[in-house]
Amino acid sequence: MNRPIEKTVSEEDIPDSVAPALHASVYHELRQRMVTGKIMPGVGLSTRGLALELGVSQMPVRDALSRLAAEGAVQIRSKRKVEIPEMTPDRFADLLACRLLLEPEAAVLALPHINASLLKELRTIDAMLDKAIEAGDVIGYMESNYRFHFAIYRANRRPILNALIEPLWLQFGPFMRVVYGRFGTAKLVDQHRIALDAIEARDAKSLRDAIASDIRDGMGLIVQSAWDSPN
Repeated sequence: MNRPIEKTVSEEDIPDSVAPALHASVYHELRQRMVTGKIMPGVGLSTRGLALELGVSQMPVRDALSRLAAEGAVQIRSKRKVEIPEMTPDRFADLLACRLLLEPEAAVLALPHINASLLKELRTIDAMLDKAIEAGDVIGYMESNYRFHFAIYRANRRPILNALIEPLWLQFGPFMRVVYGRFGTAKLVDQHRIALDAIEARDAKSLRDAIASDIRDGMGLIVQSAWDSPN
């Protein structure tokens, strides 16, 4: 007996009450892949290919890509050509300046709201990050790094501020994946331990400095990788 051919779920098959949740789910999945470097620059994104991979119709994928384009994470050249925007020195400098302006402040605003339970969670995430560094697990490192930062930022009860930060991670995440893949994780400095000590001591200045140093250390690798002239 022949087995029926599996088919991708079409938009018409989805009840109206479920469609918005599906669109949101596809958007958040693609967003997470970019933030953690699972989608890399130089690799074309196919609406059809992503739809088949996710088991959905092309409609929610198109919607997600349109939202990501509005956030500067992708460029839609045509229906068949979607790509990560090129990183240039000017764009990089702008992203770095915005991160340094927003993220240390977001962490300091979170400080009064970080209780013992959240601090314990942050230490657990940092331990996972350390294991990823030791194992040379680039994806694991990026996932833990994202979790660590946003576990802090989301405690600040400033959703608008955090909504400004997340698109910055979307734009540099794919490039960090390339850089970590080239340089590895062995030489990364874990500024998170300094941040954790600052949180425990309720030291806003040290926390601000640790987050800023973490941003500079990570994004500095992009400069070394892309624009430093060989000796």
